[in-house]
Amino acid sequence: MHFIYGVPVLFVFVTLFSDFMPRIFGAYADQRVLLIVSLIALIALGFLRLKDRRTATSILADLWPFIPLVFSFFLSALQHLLDPFYLVEPGFYALYFAAFGVVGYLIRAEGRTHEAAQTLSVVAGVGCFFYAAITIMVYLFAITDDFSRLNQIIPWGFVNIRYWSHIATWVVPLLPLTLLIVPWKDHRLWRLAVEFTAAIWWWILVLSSSRGSMVGLLSGFTVVWLCFGRSALPWVKLSAKFAGYGVIVWMLLSVVIPSLVFDNIYIPGIKGDASGRLALWEEAWMMSVQQFPFGMGPQSWLTHDILTETYQASPKFGHPHNMYLMWAAEYGWVSVAGLIVLCGVAWKRFWPSISAARAGLGTKVMPMVAFTASVTAAMVHAGVSAVFIAPGSMLVGLLVLAVFWALIRPESLAHAVIERSRLSIAGGYVFVLLFVLAGVFWFFEVLRYRQAMADDLVYYQEELSLGNLPRFWLHGNYPRD
Repeated sequence: MHFIYGVPVLFVFVTLFSDFMPRIFGAYADQRVLLIVSLIALIALGFLRLKDRRTATSILADLWPFIPLVFSFFLSALQHLLDPFYLVEPGFYALYFAAFGVVGYLIRAEGRTHEAAQTLSVVAGVGCFFYAAITIMVYLFAITDDFSRLNQIIPWGFVNIRYWSHIATWVVPLLPLTLLIVPWKDHRLWRLAVEFTAAIWWWILVLSSSRGSMVGLLSGFTVVWLCFGRSALPWVKLSAKFAGYGVIVWMLLSVVIPSLVFDNIYIPGIKGDASGRLALWEEAWMMSVQQFPFGMGPQSWLTHDILTETYQASPKFGHPHNMYLMWAAEYGWVSVAGLIVLCGVAWKRFWPSISAARAGLGTKVMPMVAFTASVTAAMVHAGVSAVFIAPGSMLVGLLVLAVFWALIRPESLAHAVIERSRLSIAGGYVFVLLFVLAGVFWFFEVLRYRQAMADDLVYYQEELSLGNLPRFWLHGNYPRD
């Protein structure tokens, strides 16, 4: 199954090492295009594999929680048919949530959940190891070149420092898993590599003052501790140990060595304020109630007449730094309600696993613990940042969410759906063909949007000089009023 092996390698390495990849439109845009093509391909291939193995009823029983959320995005698009590029972002979010549901269902239906969890944790760990090793090289070059502002060059490889922190939120909880479930977990060299990787990534978290990641990771840590209790102890102990290693490395690389090399050192502090987000959240809230409960339309954050004085006087961004308020503002509270339905069903399916783990009945608890922590951290982080906008974050998140959806599915349900399809093979092919044709039409609309943005870029840079406001594309302040 390509998702278990090939796709994680592609997504993780394209996200972490975009500086070394050939570029077509630029790293940000290329990651977006890869994500878009992957969504169409994964959904189509997923249904092709299932069409003659599962009934439509059994597939619907697993995927129905996604329908309200997916429908809410398309509903917003249908209400704004005259808006420019009205179909681009609604289609994107609809396909994104549908894709991780379909792939997660397929992983579980084929009985490869543990294999998928193990593979993704190993791929993430290996990718993070090479990123950490190159980071040490960057650090040494900075020290030898007498450059003390380390936070300006580390983390490297991302157009915005916060896009790295999104990746950290997804993958840091998976690192302990590489010492808990892989067959070679007791090999000394492997353990040293994982501990080195975790220490460097935690050091970068502290160095970059990634508050959203830290709050998210702490939330994930707390949730799994409360839910799984003593069953989560192996993962909890390793996570705490890795964080401790990171603090030690931060003291060594950010304080001790720079103090010996430079006359003056710069140690960025972790801010205690909201960094101007409150004005953005107030604006998004006011937008969400203007056309309650359907929102002001796709990308209306970029095009609407400003509603609050605080946002009028504050710096402008391509999004309100809160995914839930952004969806409420643009797609309405119906989209948030759809997300709540999805989360509620996930919790209902998740609870039996918690009960079994706390009773000591779970045989493979650690993947559930790690992926629960990762998803929790990302969902919390999304409340203060663009976790579901940055394409790199969404590439890695698609992997984690799909495996998590597979993990929480009850065993009894998985066995119950193994039966012959009542749909004809021809009917299945017709459905997939129609979906692919619609996907190709939407993809060309996405490319038309990119070209319009590129045509506008010269005017935007020379006449307005407002700087890039990343959204769907890196030049995200387009279209605008």
